[in-house]
Amino acid sequence: MAGRVTDAPGPPVDPAGFRRLMARWATGVAVVTTRADSADAGLTVNGLLSVSLRPPSLLVSLTRDADTTPLLERSGSFAASFLGADQRSLSERFARPIPSAEKFSGVAVHRGRTGVAMLDGSLGAVECRVVSTTPAFDHVLILGEVVAIELGPDRAPLVFQHSGYAEVDREGRLTLPRPRS
Repeated sequence: MAGRVTDAPGPPVDPAGFRRLMARWATGVAVVTTRADSADAGLTVNGLLSVSLRPPSLLVSLTRDADTTPLLERSGSFAASFLGADQRSLSERFARPIPSAEKFSGVAVHRGRTGVAMLDGSLGAVECRVVSTTPAFDHVLILGEVVAIELGPDRAPLVFQHSGYAEVDREGRLTLPRPRS
């Protein structure tokens, strides 16, 4: 195949350097949820990609060792709730390695078409049916076909960069975090 690279010359890429580089890439923040065996699970992600409009589809990247991953693979459905700038505490809660029941304790949710929990007050959410799962190193790439969407209030998004969250002023303008030395 023309243009195919089989071996990249030079030393391997340093994971710490790669992490520093990727910290410069600003991303939105979402909470991915699923429901299997009568239990809710969820985690914070910034590895989320709109794949197609026909049909509407979404790709999420989850770590293999996250408690949510096997439940999502069993359930066959998931939701992604896009967080607003005022929902930082939800991002931090769902990013913690605590039991799922603790993550959802006191959090306002509603159920989507497939029964998956969707976070109240988010910018919006998509509910997906799993089309495929692909192992990718220490992650699993999950492709979902969108079966339902909802739009929440239109306000500033929660943005993550340089291992921190953007701040929002009274006019709704975002100020990105400064690089750490």
